[in-house]
Amino acid sequence: MHQGRVHAWSETPRTPGNRTPATAGTTALLTLLALVLAGCAGCSTHRAADTAGDGPVRLTFWSPLRGSQEVVDEFNRTHDTIEVDFQQVPSGEQGGWAKLSNAARAGNAPDVATIEYPQLPGFTIDGVPRDISELLPDSVRRKILPQALDLTTFDGRTYAVPVDIEPMVFLYRKDIFTRNHIPVPKTWAEFESSARKLKQAQPRSRIASLFTTGGTLYLAGYAWQAGAQWYRTSDDTWHVSMDDAPTRKVATYWQRLMDNDLVRVEPGSSQQWRAHMQSGETAGYLAGAWAAGSMMSSTPGGKGKWAIAPMPQWDPA
Repeated sequence: MHQGRVHAWSETPRTPGNRTPATAGTTALLTLLALVLAGCAGCSTHRAADTAGDGPVRLTFWSPLRGSQEVVDEFNRTHDTIEVDFQQVPSGEQGGWAKLSNAARAGNAPDVATIEYPQLPGFTIDGVPRDISELLPDSVRRKILPQALDLTTFDGRTYAVPVDIEPMVFLYRKDIFTRNHIPVPKTWAEFESSARKLKQAQPRSRIASLFTTGGTLYLAGYAWQAGAQWYRTSDDTWHVSMDDAPTRKVATYWQRLMDNDLVRVEPGSSQQWRAHMQSGETAGYLAGAWAAGSMMSSTPGGKGKWAIAPMPQWDPA
């Protein structure tokens, strides 16, 4: 399972003489912005017309990613014909994603915005992102990991340029594992065994959490790793199935961990989850590799105590 993010821009770049509100968002990599716009100015009639007028083309950009302001500042410093106005937005479905959806409905979506891969299909169904297939020449596509580009392409049409794609990993309290002589699990069988050893050594601690809210994406990752394919598209039709053997295998496994009180069951990103992470009562976290960055700010007391390992596998080979 991989996790990651993509960016978005709209159909109508704004210049001082063209203040038409943007009407849709497309997902684009900010560092490719100059390349893509420079290319489309010569290949797209409506883009060329949009860039006419006095002063630089002005683009609005929304993102929850830390460091985006610095990227925008550097972009503006090194470009004269395009100027980006940046706005930091909160992450998550109730944060920036809801804000972007509402703005699109109101006809004033930003030109560029960051969203995550799982949200892209829903935005696409709602008609928010623009089909940018024609803006991605082979010279650009060859620079993108094919698996990442596949996550932004539906029925042969591309709606996003990936920003990153990261594997799921196991973040764990190295000090707790070392002190209690608990091996870092390489397989899911070892994960269950290590969970039992941790509970025996520290009865209040658990190896990880199974989230009651926001957990669907994690379960999808576990199932995907086991060989499941919950949904696919063909001929403009969605095909959805969550009743296959790999999914049942994963569900049975996590149900057993729950029944034996080997994992903590709690809402994802909740205050109680963060408190358990900070205290060491939750000694592990299965998530995208990007989570290490967010943990640096959410659990500052854990500096030097956490380590990272590949996510456990079903097959030892």
